[in-house]
Amino acid sequence: MNVAERIRAVRGLRAAHRPVLFDIVLAVAATIVEVGLLFNDGTEAAPLPIAVTVLTGAALLARRRFGVAVTAVTVASAAVVTAAGYSPGGATAVVALWSLAETRDRRVSLAVLAPVAVFLEADNVCSPPVSIGAWMLGAYMQTRRRYVQAVEERAATLEHEREQLDLIAAQRERESIARELHDIVAHSVTVMLIGVRGARDVLETEPRVAARTLEQVETSAEQSLAELRRILVLLRGRHAAETRPQPSLADLDELVAGYRAAGLPVRLEIAGEPLDLPSGVELSAYRIIEEALTNALKHAGATLVTVRLSYGGADLEVRVHDDGTGTGEPGPGGHGLVGMRERVAVLGGELEMGPAPGGGFRVAARLPIGERA
Repeated sequence: MNVAERIRAVRGLRAAHRPVLFDIVLAVAATIVEVGLLFNDGTEAAPLPIAVTVLTGAALLARRRFGVAVTAVTVASAAVVTAAGYSPGGATAVVALWSLAETRDRRVSLAVLAPVAVFLEADNVCSPPVSIGAWMLGAYMQTRRRYVQAVEERAATLEHEREQLDLIAAQRERESIARELHDIVAHSVTVMLIGVRGARDVLETEPRVAARTLEQVETSAEQSLAELRRILVLLRGRHAAETRPQPSLADLDELVAGYRAAGLPVRLEIAGEPLDLPSGVELSAYRIIEEALTNALKHAGATLVTVRLSYGGADLEVRVHDDGTGTGEPGPGGHGLVGMRERVAVLGGELEMGPAPGGGFRVAARLPIGERA
């Protein structure tokens, strides 16, 4: 579940479970305070003001849904109690004003505040500063809630945009690889097939012609392999194949030495007997290790990175584990992890990335060796 889905789930949970207990406690507390204020001057308790006050407190339970109506009920209650010869404390009216400002549109709550504050002052229930203070507290809480909601929505939007960028990058990567490989492989295989057929036809009658044809087929195959290697390098934004040879696992010591010189402690482990592998497997393994080391250097803050190559069986296993604090998430504009996934997918392998059980971050790839080069 991504960030956007988690935020929606939390909001749904909040909407489904309103703080009913808080509303009940608040209504009971306001009722008790109001009853206490009615008779704090030694006035004899009477059923009418108590009943009106209790009913008004019960009406506070509906303050979230019917804010304006509940505020009107509290004002009418104060008027009834005052007419009966008692002095209401205004606790329920203050709670209603606060709730109205916290839950309703600012213009609505302001329109209600003015007449309510005037009435409560004229009826000697509570002073305007108390009424205005309650309204301001509610308005502040509403502003803060909306700010938090805007931040959550912004985070969800950014997460969605990042996911879309990753999907676009992955799709473009697939399209580029498929298009370039199709053009090269289709052309070279067609040429070689025609050449082999021609050589077979004249093998017995003109062996020299057949030999020259097979030499041409061999040259075409070598050129196609070189072109495939060049495209793999160019698709990853590296230097052109003409200016820098294609890297392989034989260059790992040099790669590791470069990261050590940059301040990243790297330990290289090799299990099993090194084999001659297909060039595509070697290049992909090299690039996966390079990308994992780059992420560890830039984001993890690691004190040790272990690179392990395991030969044996039908697969090459590549593991890079750091003890840092990085999450493995790409930085702005970065699609290195997407590139690793696509490399492994093209070879039909498996890739796992995430926090390691003992701490740090781990990249583990299984690359099928297939027919050895």
